[in-house]
Amino acid sequence: MFVSSREMLLTAQRGGYAVGAFNFENMEMLMAIVSAAEEMRAPVMLQTTPSTVKYASVGLFAAMARELAERASVPVALHLDHGSSFELAQAAAQAGYTSVMIDGSQLDFEGNVDVSRRVVEMARGFGIPVEAELGTVGGKEDSTVAKGIAYTEPDKAAEFAERTGIDSLAVAIGTAHGIYKGTPHLDIPRLGEIRKVVSIPLVLHGASGVPDDQVRACVQSGICKVNYATELRIAYSDGVKEFLAEQPGAFDPKKYGARGMEHVRAAVKSRMEICGCVGKA
Repeated sequence: MFVSSREMLLTAQRGGYAVGAFNFENMEMLMAIVSAAEEMRAPVMLQTTPSTVKYASVGLFAAMARELAERASVPVALHLDHGSSFELAQAAAQAGYTSVMIDGSQLDFEGNVDVSRRVVEMARGFGIPVEAELGTVGGKEDSTVAKGIAYTEPDKAAEFAERTGIDSLAVAIGTAHGIYKGTPHLDIPRLGEIRKVVSIPLVLHGASGVPDDQVRACVQSGICKVNYATELRIAYSDGVKEFLAEQPGAFDPKKYGARGMEHVRAAVKSRMEICGCVGKA
């Protein structure tokens, strides 16, 4: 079922669990994610970043996702992750994405409000929800590098949500994109304070490498969507490398692609358990 993420996240919010949102880079990763969701009977969000759609196009990724989603027996949404401009968010909506994010977190507060509100107005015409980010999640996401983390302030979060009309909010509570150099320690009390004053679903970015107990604590404190990207790229690459190490003379991409899919499927299933969305389709 190819659906909007709006009701998916609101249902998760009411049910006290989070939807796993998984970035894919190719057809194999896409198939592995949807296969895992079917097996776990879990709703799922598929995601692409600006660099991914630059490699191909929003139209190509939307067509692949729609083909798999319409054949799936579980709810599947397609989301633009870290949309870098109004124009890209609009292109994704026009291509058939069922959810978009506009990331104005590198702008000042008023600039972030302005671009987020504009994307909300545009997306309403397509009947799709919008995610935005307030504060700065650290690390590197595509070409954007954040130096340090600007934590989300609860009072600003409430104002931001009200003024923009967004459907979900990505919060900065200590996570980072990419590979962690140490063990992250998330500000769970801050998340709890944000939850008290913001009624829309909250999103956790940079979850790859975050200890399972901290992710669970975030879900218990109000996170309704958890993003995973880096560890899926690693899983797929590890599977391919493993196969080629065993069979260095192999030349059929389907063979080593299948091994990469096995690794991605296992990673997704594990993360769905952590999010608590297994059996919620």
